[in-house]
Amino acid sequence: MLEEAASELFLEQTYAGTTIGDITRRAGVSRTTFFNYFATKSDLLWVDVDAGLAALPAALAQCDRAEPVTVAVRHALLTLAAGFGPGRVPWAVTQYEVMATEGELESSALARFLVVTGRVAEFVAARPGFAADRDLAGRAFSSAVVAAAAAAAAEWAAAGVHRGDLAPYVDLAISPVCSGFRPVLDPR
Repeated sequence: MLEEAASELFLEQTYAGTTIGDITRRAGVSRTTFFNYFATKSDLLWVDVDAGLAALPAALAQCDRAEPVTVAVRHALLTLAAGFGPGRVPWAVTQYEVMATEGELESSALARFLVVTGRVAEFVAARPGFAADRDLAGRAFSSAVVAAAAAAAAEWAAAGVHRGDLAPYVDLAISPVCSGFRPVLDPR
C-alpha cells in the first residue's frame, strides 16, 4: 500500500513535493507504520531493486566452489538479473523524469552499490586459495563488476518497451570485467 501510494503521489506531485505524511494519508496508515517498513522516503524508490538484491547472498552461496571466482560472480549476477524482465521493471527507474527523482536516485544508489560491492568482495576473499596479496585486486574486481552491472541495469531501464530481459545487458557489461580480472584472480 505504501509503495503504491508513493508512486501515485510522486507521479502527481513529484518526489520532492511529496511528504511521508502525504504517503501515509494516501495509504491510510500511520507514520509509525511507514517507519516499520522504510527508514527513509527514498527507500520506496528501491523496493523492487532491493527485493532482487536480497537474493545475492543465496546466488553467491550456490556457486560451485571449484569454479574460478570470476566465473562464479558472473553466474551469480546473471542469476539475479534473470529475475528482471519486461514485466518486472522497477517503476522508479523508468519514471524518474516525471517524478523528478534523478538526484535522489543517484544519492540513494550509492549505499546499495557499496553493500553489493561489499558482499561480492567478501565472496571473492573467502574463496579457497585466495591469496591476501590479491586483496586489492579482489576489491577492485568487486567494484568494477558491480558498476558494470549497474550500468547495464540503467541502460536496460532506459531502453523502453522493447527492452527485453535484463540478463543479456548484464552479461554484455560484466563479461569483459570478469575476463580482464581472471588472470589476476584465477591464475590457475
